[in-house]
Amino acid sequence: MFKFIVTLCERFLRIPPPPEAPPGDEATTRTFRAAPNFYRYLMCVWGVKSLATAAALVFWLVLIVPALMGSAKHHGWGSWRFLIVAMEVFGLISTVSYWIYSWCATKLDYEKRWYVVTDRSLRVREGIVTVREATVTFANIQNISISQGPIQRLLGIADLRVDTAGGGGAASNQESGHHNLHTTFFRGVDNAKEIRELMQKRLRQLKDAGLGDHDDPETKSTTASTSGMLEALQEIHAETVLLRNATRQRH
Repeated sequence: MFKFIVTLCERFLRIPPPPEAPPGDEATTRTFRAAPNFYRYLMCVWGVKSLATAAALVFWLVLIVPALMGSAKHHGWGSWRFLIVAMEVFGLISTVSYWIYSWCATKLDYEKRWYVVTDRSLRVREGIVTVREATVTFANIQNISISQGPIQRLLGIADLRVDTAGGGGAASNQESGHHNLHTTFFRGVDNAKEIRELMQKRLRQLKDAGLGDHDDPETKSTTASTSGMLEALQEIHAETVLLRNATRQRH
């Protein structure tokens, strides 16, 4: 029953299929997912919100509705009593519907998280109502860090943060209160250190090879500039050799 409802929500929200691998060698592609304990964490948050909703519903049914019904009976407002009952039924249906939908949304939010890493870049997709997908090349990565709160330590999970050029650091991200386009998160993973070491290793390989991202405009511009400079130096060298030979022939 619940599986059918989850599938129905997935179709209603038009959640896209798993993302393709980002630019890089397909043989090096690694896909990471949020840990099972991250799902338990999300369900705990859902449970707290549901309890708050249930408390509000009980307050309405136990205190507000009887008071309204008594007042309507005392003043002889028969039509108002019908309206109060209709509001009570509507509140019950709305609350139960919210519980079911929010539970499905929480489950899908966990299942539809994708973290994909190749030898040249990474791609992160998250969200179900608003789907956010970010692709980051290793040439643009400036910092990789791990954050872990008390509850995350208890559950053995952490968030891996990747900052790229122009990210502005943690302070600017917190002050803005918005999603930072220069910061990407691997949320709720239980192997954050492994992922960080993998990316740092590939960053070192990229640096040792002296290569950037061939698809990056800055890399293309630098390559073209270097190529043009080499051609100019070759022409100068050829003219110098010709001038030297001509000078020797005269003497």
